[in-house]
Amino acid sequence: MTALITGMGLFTPAGRGVEETFAALLSGRSGLRRPPEGHPARDSLEVAGVLPEIDPRTVASGPETKVLDRIVLLALITAAEALADAGIEVGRDVDPDRIGVIIGGVGGMSTLESQVLARAARGRAAVSPYLLTGILPNMPSARVAITHGIRGYSSAVGTACASGAQAVADGVRLIRAGEADVVVCGASEAPLFGTFADTFGNARALARGWDEPAEASRPFDKRRNGFVLAEGAALLVLERAGHAAARGAAGYAEVAGYGVNTDAYHPTAPRPDGAGAAACMRRALTGAGVGPDDVGYVNAHGTGTKLGDVAETTALAEVFGVGGVPVSSTKALTGHLLGASGVLEAAVTALALGRGLLPPTYHLDDPDPECEADHVRAVPRPTGTDHALTNSFGFGGQNVSLLLRRLAEPARRAATPVAAG
Repeated sequence: MTALITGMGLFTPAGRGVEETFAALLSGRSGLRRPPEGHPARDSLEVAGVLPEIDPRTVASGPETKVLDRIVLLALITAAEALADAGIEVGRDVDPDRIGVIIGGVGGMSTLESQVLARAARGRAAVSPYLLTGILPNMPSARVAITHGIRGYSSAVGTACASGAQAVADGVRLIRAGEADVVVCGASEAPLFGTFADTFGNARALARGWDEPAEASRPFDKRRNGFVLAEGAALLVLERAGHAAARGAAGYAEVAGYGVNTDAYHPTAPRPDGAGAAACMRRALTGAGVGPDDVGYVNAHGTGTKLGDVAETTALAEVFGVGGVPVSSTKALTGHLLGASGVLEAAVTALALGRGLLPPTYHLDDPDPECEADHVRAVPRPTGTDHALTNSFGFGGQNVSLLLRRLAEPARRAATPVAAG
């Protein structure tokens, strides 16, 4: 069965919703900045992808809103946008038992940190009875299901920075297996707090020393020195093609193939030869029934780390040949949303196919010779390709590649915003 993307909900440092986000990625409008005064990561991060504050009362209700982790709030906001964008009301447009929800991410670690500190300072009485509903990784999926009356398959994916992309692959699998007609899938991440930021900083994984924060994320550039930590969420509505056609729904793109595997190499470092990533990309191509020459664009994982960018370039050359396919990384403007990056980039790839424009890698002023490729640089590049690939790689050697196919009549809707403080 064919799985189409019929809705998107995006809340990213580069923009809110489909139109604002994609316009930023085409024009070079960065979402990266120095965390403002009073921000919980101000002392830990020189630069970050920071979202506006959210008033929980505009998103949820009840006494537990005081301790709902930001990941839950972001998931609720983007799920509402994605379903509205798809024109789906559960119970009216889809059987509640035939719609699923799969949302990945690290979990509510900032809530855990704050509650541990509260207990240390004021004792056991300071611990909220709602702690678990703030930190459990399945809470974004559960809250979305409760809010929208989704009674089908529900799950959380925890494969580090590949989580959102793997949630999409799992959603496709559900639809192809005939277990669901619609799946809301993606990831939500809110890692901008002291302890989480400090662990990456102490590992020297973060971009540092840049006078202009907006230029700190530099995938594939010779001067790159780490990634920029960012928060955000992206959810897609996947829908069985026949179900979408029956209700007259438009789609953005088809998720035609996927690859999921693991390097089995190291807890944090990628395989230098890119063998696992290359095998993953080939699985996605094979699943879609296309060859390397059919692919006209790759939205790379491209975080801006020394090892990661070289390993991915090596894998791309193995599959497509050196310079064999146009490549860009939109993390130059969004930063690295961890588990939410892959699904955001799948959305961007779908939009690039439908609108015939490839977003460039900004700040790629001096490409690293070890990252030789057909880089889309500085300005968007027109394209007529029917197929594009997007990669996501995570700690533990997690690899996910999604192969998207252009539709004859892609959707051009903007997501319906939800008030968020």
